[in-house]
Amino acid sequence: MKTSAIIVIDPELMSGTPCFAGTRVPMRNLLDYIEGGDTLDEFLAQFPTVSRAQAVAFLEQSSERLLASAGATT
Repeated sequence: MKTSAIIVIDPELMSGTPCFAGTRVPMRNLLDYIEGGDTLDEFLAQFPTVSRAQAVAFLEQSSERLLASAGATT
């Protein structure tokens, strides 16, 4: 999934906070849910405008970037 189908940063939408594309749901909300011990299903139940595909793609891309940056520093 293309990044543009996952994330949008628009100064006129939530003051430029990175949000899931097509929603007003900040990306940070998903991370907060996961950090708090909630499941992806619990997050999706609370934010039905976010698709499972978007959430999974965001987590996968975040993981890939983190691992790539960790590998670059070793």
